[in-house]
Amino acid sequence: MIRCVAIYLVVFWLSVTIVKKCDAQSISSRTTRDEVDTAVEQGVSFLLTQQKKSGAIVDRGHDNAMTAIAMMALASVGHQPVDPTPEGEAMRNGLRFLLNGDRQDKSGYFGASDGSRMYGHGIVTLMLTEMLGMGVEDSMDTILHDRCQQAVDVIVRSQRVKKPSYAKGGWRYTPDAADSDLSISVWQVMALRSAKNDGLDVPSSTIDNAIEYLVRSFTSPIGADRKPTVRKNGFSYEANNDNPTFAMTAAGLLAMQVCGVYDSELVLGATEWLLDHPPKWEDRFVLYGIYYYAQGMHQRGGKEAELAENIVKKMLLEKQQVDGSWISSGGEEQNAGRVYCTSLAILSLSVKYHYLPIYQR
Repeated sequence: MIRCVAIYLVVFWLSVTIVKKCDAQSISSRTTRDEVDTAVEQGVSFLLTQQKKSGAIVDRGHDNAMTAIAMMALASVGHQPVDPTPEGEAMRNGLRFLLNGDRQDKSGYFGASDGSRMYGHGIVTLMLTEMLGMGVEDSMDTILHDRCQQAVDVIVRSQRVKKPSYAKGGWRYTPDAADSDLSISVWQVMALRSAKNDGLDVPSSTIDNAIEYLVRSFTSPIGADRKPTVRKNGFSYEANNDNPTFAMTAAGLLAMQVCGVYDSELVLGATEWLLDHPPKWEDRFVLYGIYYYAQGMHQRGGKEAELAENIVKKMLLEKQQVDGSWISSGGEEQNAGRVYCTSLAILSLSVKYHYLPIYQR
């Protein structure tokens, strides 16, 4: 059964690949290039310089999480593990690194071996589910399928840990945590949706409960009619809080839409809030927030998407370093390293290309 699924997914991804490559095999193959293409190419080149002999793409630790987010960045602008290019080779080596037996423990958890905890687990699971069917040989696809399902099972079990009512449906730093926060929860939500799109076993109740946690993280009280008392509002780091932030509002906006909730009052209200509170380079966790903002507003489409894309493009092009990398304005993100910052910047600019399924409406 697993092999049949793997073969089906290989055929599916090959068909997607053919369509993509008829349009644009890679950024460098475009006859008409602009400054975003150039910036992305330089950013990708920087990431390749950071790959270690092990296959990890990392500069400041948390090897699993950083390799995964770097590979997401590469895939988001059209690179694939099967490509006969330096980028394709880097992705093959990154996949082999993450599929080594020492990266995922016996329970299926990716967050222990590199200390990235549930943050890293969600990021790795999301990346691997987006890569499902893109392995360089059948045996890799079979292993990839098995590892993805094990990782998804960790997320499902972790949500079921007994928690206070306000924290139900979410996730925190460890699989057995009895509380939740939106930042960690959004990575798990996106991983689950990507896994469900792949046909992996994801209980519908897990998605439903996650949506309820997202609703409780909205910073206006919600009435019996499921509408907020004050529509123009945001999302907060923890549920039942009245302190919206740029990064969490952008994260909540993307997560709701990834779950298929496009036109609720919460989504419309968060969009309006973000229009009044655009990103500033001095914001805390600015690159983290810009990533969610770019992708979340892209999901909205229309004038909101165009406005956000222009804001993000202007901000990031001005801040790119000579070596092609990005580094944040804030200490927390600076400490995470240039691989992290550069990957988020590329993911933010990648709305131009629309490659990864998880970011497609």
